[in-house]
Amino acid sequence: MKHYFEQAETVLKSLESGKNGLNESQAMERLSKYGKNKLDEGKKKSLLVRFFEQMADPMVIVLIAAAVISGALGEVIDAVIILLVVILNSILGVIQEGKAEKAIEALQKMSSPYSKVRRNGHVIQIKSEEIVPGDIVLIEAGDAIPADMRLIEASSLKVEEASLTGESVPVEKTSEALSSDKGDDIPLGDRSNMVYMGTSAVYGRGEGVVTATGMSTEMGKIAGIISNSGNEKTPLQEKLASLSKVLSIAVLAVSVFIFAFSILRNGDYSGTSILDAFMLAVSLAVAAIPEGLVAVVTVVLSIGVTKMSERNAIIRRLTAVETLGCTQIICSDKTGTLTQNIMTVVDTYGNNELLAVSMALCNDAALSDEDGSIVGEPTESALVKFAVNSGKNKNELEKSMPRVAEAPFDSMRKLMSTVHKKDGEYIQYTKGAPDEILKKCTKIITEEGEVPLTDEHRDKILEANKKMADKALRVLGSALRHWSSMPEDTSFENLEKELTFIGLAGMIDPVRPEVKAAIEECRRAGIRPIMITGDHKDTAVAIAKELGIIKDESQAITGAEMSKIPDEEFEANIEKYSVYARVQPEHKVRIVNAWKKRGKITAMTGDGVNDAPALKSADIGVGMGITGTDVSKNVSDMVLADDNFATIVYAVEEGRRIYDNIRKSIQFLLSSNLSEVVALFLATIWNFKLFSPIHILWINLVTDTFPAISLGMEKAEKDIMDKPPRSSDEGIFANGLGAKVIYQGTIIAILTIISFLQGNSSSHVEGMTMAFLTLSMCEIFHSLNLRSSTKSIFALGTHNRFLVLAMALSFVLTMMVIYVPGLNTIFELTALSWTKLLTAIGISAIIIPIVEIEKLISRSISNKRS
Repeated sequence: MKHYFEQAETVLKSLESGKNGLNESQAMERLSKYGKNKLDEGKKKSLLVRFFEQMADPMVIVLIAAAVISGALGEVIDAVIILLVVILNSILGVIQEGKAEKAIEALQKMSSPYSKVRRNGHVIQIKSEEIVPGDIVLIEAGDAIPADMRLIEASSLKVEEASLTGESVPVEKTSEALSSDKGDDIPLGDRSNMVYMGTSAVYGRGEGVVTATGMSTEMGKIAGIISNSGNEKTPLQEKLASLSKVLSIAVLAVSVFIFAFSILRNGDYSGTSILDAFMLAVSLAVAAIPEGLVAVVTVVLSIGVTKMSERNAIIRRLTAVETLGCTQIICSDKTGTLTQNIMTVVDTYGNNELLAVSMALCNDAALSDEDGSIVGEPTESALVKFAVNSGKNKNELEKSMPRVAEAPFDSMRKLMSTVHKKDGEYIQYTKGAPDEILKKCTKIITEEGEVPLTDEHRDKILEANKKMADKALRVLGSALRHWSSMPEDTSFENLEKELTFIGLAGMIDPVRPEVKAAIEECRRAGIRPIMITGDHKDTAVAIAKELGIIKDESQAITGAEMSKIPDEEFEANIEKYSVYARVQPEHKVRIVNAWKKRGKITAMTGDGVNDAPALKSADIGVGMGITGTDVSKNVSDMVLADDNFATIVYAVEEGRRIYDNIRKSIQFLLSSNLSEVVALFLATIWNFKLFSPIHILWINLVTDTFPAISLGMEKAEKDIMDKPPRSSDEGIFANGLGAKVIYQGTIIAILTIISFLQGNSSSHVEGMTMAFLTLSMCEIFHSLNLRSSTKSIFALGTHNRFLVLAMALSFVLTMMVIYVPGLNTIFELTALSWTKLLTAIGISAIIIPIVEIEKLISRSISNKRS
């Protein structure tokens, strides 16, 4: 339907709607018919595809090959167990992936944008996705257009349509029908009485009837299917994938060598000897492959992301989790992020009663009769709230003094005027910047009534204005004008002159109470907080000083001052500034790029469509869940559900904790695998059988997996935010992790061989059982060591109940395969006497004091260096 050619009344009739909007039953019926007002999310992979994707890892493929060959050679039990483990691993991966998807879906619902609509004659706020064709939507400057609409009212309305048409200049809108003289169609950019999903109002106000929603909108037609890929890998996962490939090749090479070495050394080429040699090679392959490594890292990341979402930090890209831990600069918007975004009138000057009336009537915010909530621009909402608190209800005032004309707010003249009918006469109220209001005034209301405005009056008003401004208050002035009849010319040029001054109202958006502590925490963590605002420099400086972001006004700069500085000079002096006032979106990009050229990892917040370039340029783009547009959220790496700066700092701490814990899990698993490889290699050289493949698989995927995941849930160490950010290009084995894996793996292998020799003096099966028990328990005890890489486990002061439960579960399962009849036969193990049981456990416990001594030495060396 080409509604732009039709009169507004005709469009309303064709959509079976009216100026009072739909009723609830009509809205529900249409929601069921047309579906939700959102774009398609794309097809999801089937369970089967996901399952086989889990098996695509090179290490898993090596295991499957080992299982197939083992089965072909008659080692059915080994083959079945290897395959069961691989299948179980894949199932767990699919389950975890499904949980992550559900969490993301839930979080998307949390951050759904809202719109104001008129239903049953009442203005209400609903989720934008619940808008249906025929709904009457109210539009104000700053609003995102939630659906395609034909305008039925437009008051100085201008809309930014760059996302659809590429036109960078806002388009003036009208509610009048367009002419079809130039053909039976009009280009999208010339449809001046239509507004479209994905665009935004930048000036004025209006009302529109919804003509299309969801995929039926122009945005839906152009976009087709817009879906964000959830399959990207973090840098750490990429490194682990590379490590996996290298390990797989190395494992195959070493296994082939061991296979050939065993046969040639024995000189026995019989089938039995070849089978034994092959099973030894399979054991080594299984030992060298950290089967659970990738799964454990994915699980730890997913658990961390879910935990962060519970604290209002919605991670949209997993890469953000790692990058957060490296963050050095946080560039934050002031309004709503550092402050509460609830403007409140805290000071006034002049006639308060009349000031409340004028501020309520010269105002586009809507007051709900049902619950007293106010919907509208923050400043206007604050003024309506001020009036209510002064005993002046906006709705009651409008009934007695209906608005009959207006001159909407204009950023150039900084004023807004409305004309109201009252008792057969007309009264005009004007509000705006105090200096602009004063220019238009010739009288003032005093206790004696309306009197001429003198220089003395003017000086007192300016002094009151300065006092409020010095307290970082946003000040608006108000004035009135009486008309005996309705003015024929309602242009602002005619209305805004010969006014009578009423008074001033000073407002502030209070600082969030938790932000000051968050700023202090940033300082301790080596992170520099930067404030960016469109507000005036004086206001920005006052707030920044209160929060401790700056100490001196010289650390603040305006967007206009920035524009005069060449890029090279600005980049050289970037360290000087921590507050940017009166900035435009393009300034944000300059700030981000300047810090990045200094090699700093930078986070940037943003909520508008025009913030998208800065959010994309930043290492971490942080969107606003409450005030942010869909565009800004879609390009962000993280969305704040509460728009709170303290949430960013929490996310940084959580990012550090997750990365630290993943490294602990990696160290634990790799040292465990290395111990198995070293032990098997020594056994091969000394010509005795230490383990079967089934033993190694059990240890890797049962004994090790639970503690590894539990290490990923370890609480943050107390000093985690007292350290500087880590380097973004830090490798997996940085800070001595590789050396620790080697020495710890070697120690565990030696302890395992010692235990084997103890048991082997009685029988070979007892030797294997004691080695199996010692290796299992060694790794269980070693998980305690890795709760901290530097601190003694006896001085941590925290508890990890998940790790305790995991250790207990691993111990019980290990005991089962040793002592349960039938089960121990399958595992080629035997029940041990109490003496040998305690001996094996005692040997394995030696790993704790050894690592404690190493930590003590490391701390001493570190202290001497510092």
